[in-house]
Amino acid sequence: MDENYLVTKSNYFIMNSSYDLSLEEQKIILTLASLVRKDDEEFKPYIFKIAEFMELVGVEDKSKYTKIPKITRELMKKVLEIHEGNTLLQVAWLNSARYEKGSGMVTLKFSPDLKPYMLQLKEKYTQYQLANILSMKSKYSSRIYEILKCNEFKKQGYIEIEIDELRKLIKADTVYPKYNDFKRFVIERTQKELKKLTDIDFDFEEIKTGRKVTSLKFHIRTNKSNVRKPLLLPNDADNEVCATTEYKNTNEEEKCSTGLINTVKSIFKEAITGLQAKSILDTAKGDIHIIKEKYKYSETVPKIDNIVGWVINAIKNDYKSPKSKVKIGGFNNYEQRAYDFDELEKKLLGWENSETEEATGNEYQQLSIRDEQ
Repeated sequence: MDENYLVTKSNYFIMNSSYDLSLEEQKIILTLASLVRKDDEEFKPYIFKIAEFMELVGVEDKSKYTKIPKITRELMKKVLEIHEGNTLLQVAWLNSARYEKGSGMVTLKFSPDLKPYMLQLKEKYTQYQLANILSMKSKYSSRIYEILKCNEFKKQGYIEIEIDELRKLIKADTVYPKYNDFKRFVIERTQKELKKLTDIDFDFEEIKTGRKVTSLKFHIRTNKSNVRKPLLLPNDADNEVCATTEYKNTNEEEKCSTGLINTVKSIFKEAITGLQAKSILDTAKGDIHIIKEKYKYSETVPKIDNIVGWVINAIKNDYKSPKSKVKIGGFNNYEQRAYDFDELEKKLLGWENSETEEATGNEYQQLSIRDEQ
């Protein structure tokens, strides 16, 4: 069990299932999910050391081993609901929990009905490192984290959800029926936890119908301070730590190398999305040096409205930074030509009759700024 293991779920499952689990129960389920490979054909029995299991659910007294079977028994009673068009599927999370006396081990197995949402996933799925949720204090934070994570790469950069729908998804409709309480104890608390603990954070905007707040618009950002170094993880050889959604074009485009993408993001002072970083990386054919060079050049150019589009154009057209110390403006924003000034002076004074050399190549770099996304 490792906090760097990946949790993988289909986006449909995240956005169309509702359940009510305690914080400890969520940690068990998500830790169990981190042991599953998305290309497995069947769920396997997954083995925990009971000592690790107790640490996971916060049982400090190691002599209270008898508490663990009680926890798993209660968890096996918990039902989640998945809405599939006109069908409502009600299913238990766990198929079985097995304890071998004296072994210090517990073996858990997911319900086979969850296979379509966690196994053989080729597209429209979300992955994140387990470490993002293990330190959370609110049971609603991990659920909202998943909902936002699977929408992180939306082209418009935000997701709008009706408040009633969000309450039902996280099973808070009866706990916080009043919006002000829901905002204070769920949304704002989650906002603080995600910013402190996870690889994303968000701002939210209240959408009103008349005088009543009916929807929330979440603006999702990568939280650079908490992006963790990717590892080659036993539960996912592809080492993908990205949300793959219907907003990307093909399955190949959906695959991303988190290490390189995070490196690209770290180059920029501006906040850019994973999808934008990937577009830049693809344009540069994986050459980080070129990206750094063009971004450094961008810092000398006044007023760039679309930094991502500009850098992509700079890579494609091989913009060169000026060599002289002349202040850069709209006219002279190109690489200065190198001259032999002694030779030039002779020609101007008529001391030599040599012909003027023809100018070859592109002396002016066209700084067109357009959206390449």
